[in-house]
Amino acid sequence: MIKIFIGFDHKEIVAYNILQHSINIRSSLPISICPINLNHLKDIFNRQRNGLQSTEFSFSRFLVPYLCNYECWAIFMDCDMLVVDDIKNLWDLRNDKYAVMCVKHNHKPKEDIKFLNQIQTQYEKKNWSSVMLINCEKCKALTPEYVNVASGLELHRFKWLESEDLIGEIPQKWNHLVDYNDHVDVNKLSNLHWTEGGPYFEKYKNSGYSQNWFLEFKNATKTDL
Repeated sequence: MIKIFIGFDHKEIVAYNILQHSINIRSSLPISICPINLNHLKDIFNRQRNGLQSTEFSFSRFLVPYLCNYECWAIFMDCDMLVVDDIKNLWDLRNDKYAVMCVKHNHKPKEDIKFLNQIQTQYEKKNWSSVMLINCEKCKALTPEYVNVASGLELHRFKWLESEDLIGEIPQKWNHLVDYNDHVDVNKLSNLHWTEGGPYFEKYKNSGYSQNWFLEFKNATKTDL
């Protein structure tokens, strides 16, 4: 069973549903998909939202190890994505020497504002935490108490790890930053990430690979079977 946690934001409900559909329809192994929905976390997550958070799950994503009882592995993904590969191929990359595995982007956005007029922040390791293979047993520092008070930079730059040697790397195709990374044939990619704004927003409906997202939406909502 592959445990998958997806960030859930009430402004991007359609994104969450299409992403989980894209994973489910292509997976060759049983999967368990859980939204990181703040309404489900009221007993353990109570930090106030600040102006630099672009999504509801900016910090709550780091509760995944706790939600897994610090056991086994799990996958976390932002919701503004579309998986175009078998998620088993990501799962098979797990390496027990690491606590976290991710795409190690050197992402330096040029824009100051992104979707829904959110501030586009810049920091070291930006977008590393947007797709994570998490070895929960090695992430016991991520208690609810810590996640409630740690700064965004501490969390997203993995300062809760004893060493950066505990951060493994996965291929870039598993977190392809649309309209930032070079455009390549979608058949060579595994996961599309609309970090500036997904095609489900009017302003970004013509973004790169938007036709893939709209085709997925059509297939996910088809009723004339």
